[in-house]
Amino acid sequence: MSRPHDYTDLSDRQWRLIRPLLPPPAKVGAKRQLDSLEVVNAIFYVLRSGCPWRLLPHDFPNWNSVYHLFWAWRNLGGREKMHRKLRAKIRTKEERSAKPSAAILDSQSVKTTEAGGPRGYDAGKKINGRKRHLLVDTLGLVLAIVVHSAGLQDQEGARLVLQKAKRDVPRLRVIFADGAYARSGLPAWVRNTFHWTLEIVKRVSGRGGFEVLPKRWIVERTFGWLGRSRRLSKDDEREPSTSEAMIQISMIHLMLKRLCP
Repeated sequence: MSRPHDYTDLSDRQWRLIRPLLPPPAKVGAKRQLDSLEVVNAIFYVLRSGCPWRLLPHDFPNWNSVYHLFWAWRNLGGREKMHRKLRAKIRTKEERSAKPSAAILDSQSVKTTEAGGPRGYDAGKKINGRKRHLLVDTLGLVLAIVVHSAGLQDQEGARLVLQKAKRDVPRLRVIFADGAYARSGLPAWVRNTFHWTLEIVKRVSGRGGFEVLPKRWIVERTFGWLGRSRRLSKDDEREPSTSEAMIQISMIHLMLKRLCP
């Protein structure tokens, strides 16, 4: 590598883990000349630093080439396969089953920018933007992501993320969530649709102020991990699918660091 090492750069061990999972080169057109490792490092740099694609430092490959690989990750499904494999490796390393039986559900409302795209107003948080709905396992690793308008109620957004998660969590039995998910018949819908138990974690009656709730702190920690990536401090993407890809790639980077410190 000719340029100085950045904190976001992958080590040789980390690169060996994900290299086989990258989108293959196109079968038509000129042969790929770029260093794939440097392109992946550039994507992680954009995510962690928050810089626009066009403002990538010049010692990285051309921003257009970097964005092309990101586009392939977003649209061709390679990142999802990579994410599942890394999550399974971490769960196995922690002596857990590769497929979880318990999960935690929550959402986070964030502001959007002038990039445009779907948005709405979250009256509870007083935020105009989007919601990130996450389902995570008991290690805090993401199982499913749906980004939608902040104007959509939590119980409605939960239906979207649970439907998306179904094919990936065959052993799932119980989901922990806060009181917002007890409304609109959501627990009964979850039981009848998926045969899962939606367990509502309640605050201790009469206790005011901040309180760490059992299990729910796990998903809050995951939101904290995502907050390390400045690109995710707001939703700066036009399409919610791009926001979902950014979150998933942020988790890929985190899991690589955990597997190969």
